[in-house]
Amino acid sequence: MSAPVRQGANGTSLWHAINRDRRERPKLQGRLDVDLAIVGGGFSGLSTALHAAEKGISVAVLEAEIIAWGATGRNAGFVVPNFARMDPDNILAHLGPERGGERLINFAAGSADLVFGLIRRHGIDCDAVQNGWIQPAHSPAALEKAKSRADQWARRGRPAVTLDRQEVEALTGVRGYVGGWMDRSGGVLNPVAYARGLADAAEKTGAKIFEHTPVTSIDRGADGWVLKTGLGLVRAAKVLIATNAYGGSLSPLLRRTYIPLKVFQIATAPLPLEIRTRLLPGGQGVGDTRRNLFTFRFDADNRLISGGMHILGTGADTRVPQTILRRLASHLDLPDLPPLAYSWSGIAAVEPDFLPHLLDLDPGLIAGRACNGRGIAMTTAMGKVLADWAAGTDARDLPLPFAPPAPIPFHALLRHAPNMLLGWSMLRDRIDETP
Repeated sequence: MSAPVRQGANGTSLWHAINRDRRERPKLQGRLDVDLAIVGGGFSGLSTALHAAEKGISVAVLEAEIIAWGATGRNAGFVVPNFARMDPDNILAHLGPERGGERLINFAAGSADLVFGLIRRHGIDCDAVQNGWIQPAHSPAALEKAKSRADQWARRGRPAVTLDRQEVEALTGVRGYVGGWMDRSGGVLNPVAYARGLADAAEKTGAKIFEHTPVTSIDRGADGWVLKTGLGLVRAAKVLIATNAYGGSLSPLLRRTYIPLKVFQIATAPLPLEIRTRLLPGGQGVGDTRRNLFTFRFDADNRLISGGMHILGTGADTRVPQTILRRLASHLDLPDLPPLAYSWSGIAAVEPDFLPHLLDLDPGLIAGRACNGRGIAMTTAMGKVLADWAAGTDARDLPLPFAPPAPIPFHALLRHAPNMLLGWSMLRDRIDETP
């Protein structure tokens, strides 16, 4: 009989389940005055807190649950230093050099190096492996796009290389791809351990971090902002809302500016050594070119991790993990794949253009979003530049699109579009692969 599938307490992830040495942080009680208040204890909030504290700025992080509760602790742990849909040439055409296109490209290019540099500098124990991120191509047309993508990044000095069919098979252990590309600066890590390491480093630098402290309101004060919580109050000159898709009722307007995408993740029981050495011998992460994206990686205990979306319908929490497991067995040619051991899900905030954004809510009040499937690298880098904003840099001079929030037309309907269109995407993938 196979072991039962485990889920973290209250719907948390594998990463929370295996990182049991969590240190409780206090609830905010009473009044606190700081230069910068950050709502949300995920990658973007913690990176901002660390980098701002290093500049001598007084910082308070207010997390409604625990550190890494939201998308930060529910992803698969890929560190990917590029954009989900656009390549550098597309960015320049979309934004133009005069609107910061080149600065945004440079921002993304160094994002993985920033992550792994912070890990080394602060001694964060999070099973980090910086051996690259691989994108195999599932069709000849996708391969041409992959070659162009690799060339565009390589022209900008990035360690991006095109891979032929044999190279993809040697690196991944998977047959059937026609080629692909790799950014050697990418990698994988344990996201909860990384987030906790950022929190520890921020506190050592002087930031204050509070858990179980939901913010109930943010109001303009006499000389800044007033944030109210259940038991306390924070006065701050500037405020960053870093909740991504987990902001709840804090701002109904913000909820209409992104598409909430529910993504499921699974982890198998550890693979036998003879199978493990065939697949990803270098420990990279893989996300291919299919519209119905196929991803896989290993954690430090040789569990195989993958994810996926679901077509709208009931029973997804039970049905989708089994579907992902069957897909793993099929794509990786593993008829004896170890059983499913963990399953979990999270919500990603997807922008219409799949780019990171800063939202101008009011003078001194910003919301930042940078996930779009690239959360670890992009949000860490976002935190570094937001620390510059906290220190006095005009937000318009940061290397990220900055504008007032623009609600998505017909949001109530379009928020379901990724799930409704998944079946069509799967069909198009199969057509692409037909000789």
